[in-house]
Amino acid sequence: MNQRHKMNRTRRKALLAVAGLVLGGGGLAVVNAGANASSPGGQRAASVVCPSAVERLPDVPAQARAEVRRDLSLMRQDIAAADARLASGKGASSRSVLGPLWSKRSAALERIEIAVERAGSARPQNLQSLSLCTVEDGGTAGAKAQGDQQQGAGQSPAGAPGAGQPPAGGPSPEDFVDITTFPPNVQKARAGRSASTGTFRSRCGVNAQGQFNSDNVIVAPGVTNGAHHTHDYVGAVGVDGFTTNESLAASRTTCTNGDRSTYYWPVLRDRSGVQESDADKQGGGAEGNIGAILTPATVSLQFVGNPRSKVTAMPRFLRIITGDAKANANGGANANARFTCTGLENRVELKDKYPICPQGSKLMRVSKFQSCWDGKNTDSANHRSHVAFADARGTCPAGFRPIPQLVQRVTYNGLAGSTGFAIDSFPESLHKPVTDHGDFINAMPDALMKQAVSCINTGRRCG
Repeated sequence: MNQRHKMNRTRRKALLAVAGLVLGGGGLAVVNAGANASSPGGQRAASVVCPSAVERLPDVPAQARAEVRRDLSLMRQDIAAADARLASGKGASSRSVLGPLWSKRSAALERIEIAVERAGSARPQNLQSLSLCTVEDGGTAGAKAQGDQQQGAGQSPAGAPGAGQPPAGGPSPEDFVDITTFPPNVQKARAGRSASTGTFRSRCGVNAQGQFNSDNVIVAPGVTNGAHHTHDYVGAVGVDGFTTNESLAASRTTCTNGDRSTYYWPVLRDRSGVQESDADKQGGGAEGNIGAILTPATVSLQFVGNPRSKVTAMPRFLRIITGDAKANANGGANANARFTCTGLENRVELKDKYPICPQGSKLMRVSKFQSCWDGKNTDSANHRSHVAFADARGTCPAGFRPIPQLVQRVTYNGLAGSTGFAIDSFPESLHKPVTDHGDFINAMPDALMKQAVSCINTGRRCG
């Protein structure tokens, strides 16, 4: 009987090694091992070796199987990607590969624990011990088994504080969710007889030129590194903490219609191991904002109307901030973050989670700015009181008038299925998705703003 058990166990492992991911006996299993091939002489390149989850997963409840299967598949893909980076020889060291891989595996394993517990079963124990991987040096293919036996005694990779702990500075595994599991929650106000249904669009590029700084001229004018995180900028060229109305009006612009407004938001970074040039600088790695800055695939800057009435022109140099960069500490009253995925943007928006997007979909950040103005001030002491949001029907608060609403949509390629990204944030904000925000200073020439208002109020599509 013991011999038969050993044979069955060996056969099971062999099948898993071929199939990679199987469902059997109510449980799920995955083999996690480096895939670098042996050379004809039996020599192997250095490869990533990770503990197998085969013997550690309990039976998975039916309600959790799809989610667990997806995370196990992602873990396998992460290993293959790490192995490929290591094999590329493009400056990838063991530490630079293992640190990000640990972070991804830790997040995936915690999501598995949460999924099983949410389905009504006991939370799996000790899965986090599987998050640490090692790099097996080149040698004969037969040396792999010995490397597997020794891997538990190695040091934690760079960036891994220890098994079971989240990456220093966030985000945490709970900040990522499968967006396809959420019911539709996007609601639109019904347009009334006097609605302004047109749109006006400024086309200002995607910041391919790399206009970055960690200033914030609205909240911290005259201060260098006032944001403590890095912003993307489109529109007016050369905006920083020392920009004035006069310099804004005289600036060059990336917008094709002469719009000299400035639009800026926290950059999104790929935190999977490649570092940016600001890795040791303020606003960047020195303040916990690590990873390569991602250039958006698209940036849409669209001004829309009001479902109940016509809109009036924004005053020139009106300043609007939307969202709260410290929402997790401030209670969330001013939070206005929205994350979604292309193909789902009209159905689901997440305000305090990063979405795990399905294959073929782009990550999308949506910022819907305040659309009511007090009719007097272009700014206020708290940078909020002079503007307000309309209610669900589109009605502005007493004393406020409707203005064109800026709806900003920023998308990114290559993040489907990924949890290896995060927005820049203040160090204490831990890269929480709820802290996403956007900033805007209107510097449209008066004639351009007049055109925008006319298009919106007459139901046309302009720009």
